[in-house]
Amino acid sequence: MRRGIFALAVTGLLAGGAAACGGDGGAGSGIPGDGSVGKVGIILPDTASSQRWGSDDPKFLKEAFDAAGVAADIQNAQGDKSAFQTIADGMISSGVRVLMIVNLDSGTGKAVLDKAKKAGIATIDYDRLTLSGGADYYVSFDNVAVGKLQGEGLVQCLSDMQYAKPVVAELNGSPTDNNSTLFKQGYDSVLQPRFDSGDFVKGPDQWVPEWDNAQAGTMFEQMLTQRPDIKGVLAANDGLGNAVISVLKKNKLNGKVPVTGQDATVQGMQNILAGDQCMTVYKAIKQVADAAADLAISLAKGEKKTVSQSIKDPESGKDVPAVLISPKAIFRHNVKDVVADGFVARAQLCTGDFAKLCTENGV
Repeated sequence: MRRGIFALAVTGLLAGGAAACGGDGGAGSGIPGDGSVGKVGIILPDTASSQRWGSDDPKFLKEAFDAAGVAADIQNAQGDKSAFQTIADGMISSGVRVLMIVNLDSGTGKAVLDKAKKAGIATIDYDRLTLSGGADYYVSFDNVAVGKLQGEGLVQCLSDMQYAKPVVAELNGSPTDNNSTLFKQGYDSVLQPRFDSGDFVKGPDQWVPEWDNAQAGTMFEQMLTQRPDIKGVLAANDGLGNAVISVLKKNKLNGKVPVTGQDATVQGMQNILAGDQCMTVYKAIKQVADAAADLAISLAKGEKKTVSQSIKDPESGKDVPAVLISPKAIFRHNVKDVVADGFVARAQLCTGDFAKLCTENGV
């Protein structure tokens, strides 16, 4: 059990106390009212955009469902939209009572959610909101807050470097991922006022299709050719950040140009310890996985839960009941917090040359 150093963004994770059971059935409700325990289907997006989808989320979700004795079918679409739909069709025809998805894009996600609702299956958007998808619930992190932490982190690192009117480039996530929009909303709320005042200079600003790290590296190389005076990079996650750092290393600029990240990956935190990355954002994935599993387990048992937050779907305008978990900014001085929380093992992080850096930074 991790020590859980981060508080939930909402008091009483799944509020509502005693669940209302039975007699509440209907299309999309997933509430049969017969006292049986149904199966949960979970579709994860890929293993390329972030290490979490191949390791962290499936592990924590499986542990939660196993502990509750609820059957869960966890599959990964590996970035393939056709496979995503095929997996969903199989889960729906097999009679799952709850379907939880991380969409590859809102169009594909909506098609799957519509099919599930027609079959009377309860639906949960996990991590990414499916625009106009109409999921019954949404469980994720406060993604605007994630972006704000990134923007504030970059401002702090540029201030520490004492750069005057630094040129700042932005590498945003995938344009088909609503989270990318939310992250950008967050960091632009911090950076735009500085562009407007002239304290910072706005540099190249591009979206990276499918969060593809190789494309990100090529895109940043072009950015640096266009603006060799770039002094800071808002990279939307650690993978994109590492792609930027690889280019900076080739130009002997690593450590001179602050770069942000997200996900507190081993690679990202090693880059921070080495001084090549400014900061990352730690999202306690076990907490969000436990929150989603708790909700899905209740639905699978025929219980109906109420949650005390909601998020507005920017396309449909509807409020989606939500559970949102708070993120935390990680710099060199508090990399140790991620290890203390059990998210990354010290032995995994502090290898080779990083052993000394870990010791020097209290890890």
